[in-house]
Amino acid sequence: MLDNTAAAPAAAEPATPVTPAETVTTHIAYPAAAAAPTQAGPLDIRYDFNFGARVALPPGRNWRVRLRDLDTGNTLFESKNEGAFVSSSKRFFVRFGIEVWEGEESVFTHEYDARGREVLIQFPIGTLGDIMAWFPYAQSFADKYGAKVTCALSPLMRDLLAPAYPDLTLLDHDEVAARKIAETSYATYSLGLFFDDAANVWQPTDFRQVGLHKTAAYILGVAPEEIAPRLVLPDESRPIAEPYVCIAVQSSTQCKHWNNPEGWHQVIAFLKERGYRVLCIDQKRVAGSGLSWNHIPHGSEDFTGDIPLAERARYLKHAAAFIGLSSGLSWLAWAAGTPVVLISGFTHPTNEFHTPYRVINWHTCNSCWNDVRVRFDHHDYLWCPRHAGTAQQFECTRLITGQHVIETIKRIPGLTQAA
Repeated sequence: MLDNTAAAPAAAEPATPVTPAETVTTHIAYPAAAAAPTQAGPLDIRYDFNFGARVALPPGRNWRVRLRDLDTGNTLFESKNEGAFVSSSKRFFVRFGIEVWEGEESVFTHEYDARGREVLIQFPIGTLGDIMAWFPYAQSFADKYGAKVTCALSPLMRDLLAPAYPDLTLLDHDEVAARKIAETSYATYSLGLFFDDAANVWQPTDFRQVGLHKTAAYILGVAPEEIAPRLVLPDESRPIAEPYVCIAVQSSTQCKHWNNPEGWHQVIAFLKERGYRVLCIDQKRVAGSGLSWNHIPHGSEDFTGDIPLAERARYLKHAAAFIGLSSGLSWLAWAAGTPVVLISGFTHPTNEFHTPYRVINWHTCNSCWNDVRVRFDHHDYLWCPRHAGTAQQFECTRLITGQHVIETIKRIPGLTQAA
């Protein structure tokens, strides 16, 4: 057997919320699947593919049930029982086959086929970059498997993405619950960063090995090709007549910041000398925790605040460039088609989308985020797993110089001189 599938009595206890291995993006449990499988077979057999393959066999008969992986040809689980609830251990996409016998008679066979069926894809709330990175793969899933896909995501992301994806149904999580989508879905898949999923229950491969965005492709069983999300903005006009560059300096933990104390000032001075306005488009002009706080850099113009994402994208669309970190606004800038100068040392370049203007210093400690031997702690604002409390703390970006970033900016076609 290749799968640790469990069999339990058909009269199982009501389902409880499904809690994936802790993710950095959700901090909450995804809602449970329906207590009973949603699809009806013969002889009161119920089945579906919500959080893996599920089969409910009514009590009082002599059953034999088998789960197969149709693509690999492997038998994952087989059991004789007099009534059971069978659930696969794998919660990511597998093209399952289900076979049921009563005694020696084959009474039910089903091969996964999502064509024309309702499939729910759940996205975490409270994050920008992850959703921008993952969303195109929901469309890829719908295209490949012909499913009627509903995406559960935050209202802010729904409003930004819905105009560009008319073939998908985008709902916030409360709407999904109110419409009882889980009660009818043929299959459900949950996207997240599953740090502690050593058994590969929620993801077929560790996201740190394949990249933040491509992990969604592996979970959904589609090609892990890099795809920028589409944007259709309500207003695509140029917001500022003068040439300008957008920057974003804030992020959720200190290791994500550009920790060189002179870096932003040098870059801003370089851009302004060449005739560019420099707009800081972070949500917050000051952010941090404890004794560590990061301020909007001197010389930049304050465009911070709770601005709609579509308006942020409008500014990015017409910017000569965006300069930022491994954070959400970099992913939004990529979607807007803006040249992105991405400064990061704690992530490996494969973690983010490809940009020819990626900045990393290979002479220092780097890429701890993508090191499967260390565990990111989102409760520790000063997380630095290899050098915390030493002179080397945050050297991955502290030793990225302003000159390094400026030389990278110079390679952007047409950006050296604004006028």
